[in-house]
Amino acid sequence: MISDLIDRLTGWLRRLPPPHERFERLATVLEEEFGGRRDPITAAACAEIERVAWPYARHLLLHFDPAGTRTPDEVAPGWPEPDPAVVGLSAAQVRQVSRVDGDACLIRVDGFDALRLAQPYLDGAFALARGATGILLDLRSNGGGFPETVAYIAGRLLGDRATHLSDVTYRNHARQWWTPDLPDGTAVPADVPVAVLVSGRTFSSGEALAYHLRERGRVTVVGERTPGAADHITEIRLAPTVVGQVPIGYVTDAVTGASWEGSGVVPHVECPAADAVSAALTAVRS
Repeated sequence: MISDLIDRLTGWLRRLPPPHERFERLATVLEEEFGGRRDPITAAACAEIERVAWPYARHLLLHFDPAGTRTPDEVAPGWPEPDPAVVGLSAAQVRQVSRVDGDACLIRVDGFDALRLAQPYLDGAFALARGATGILLDLRSNGGGFPETVAYIAGRLLGDRATHLSDVTYRNHARQWWTPDLPDGTAVPADVPVAVLVSGRTFSSGEALAYHLRERGRVTVVGERTPGAADHITEIRLAPTVVGQVPIGYVTDAVTGASWEGSGVVPHVECPAADAVSAALTAVRS
């Protein structure tokens, strides 16, 4: 029943992430709204829980599978190891690299696979972009992924020397994320304009890349405001039929001291996602 799901979810919320008023308030609100619900768990109920959680944690998601039978987790299992064959089939989600309007280059990346598997495809994309008079980094369908891959792409655009991007605070430790030191001349030259295309579907680490580049003044962000999911999360089976994405840490940008949680990444040039390529071309030419 729903109350059992809420008991497990709020238990994990008080166990996994670092102490923070936002996470404690989230757990309390969920208990107040759903703690007495004895009706069965359904897809509609999961969506209702997500809506109540939205003001406190944009990344809390519940995936409902009516055929699920597995026992709820007692220990956080962590993320599974990525399958190189699967990553290879999608070219690490580098969906498109093409010249547009003659001399600009569009690079579309729909997700961030583990860097050890994704780097050859990313290096190939940036090699094909060499010599372009402007770059359009298309994240409109990017659902997120590995933060080390975010840092690698950011380094390709911010410069050859390492740059501090963010700190992530977990319950028992914190981690800094930096762009890598690159061989001289590897990064896109600073005088090449870059536009980042975003939409309401740009999520999580996709938002992270747009935010970090925006706040360092390197890019023009074009498109729609993003949802605002900044927390680091892990997957937990909360019921036989429900797997949840539960926060385990929060992000602090090294420049702003804040993040995009709840507010999203705000474009410099707002337009419908479908019009973003045209608007981005105008931006890199101006």
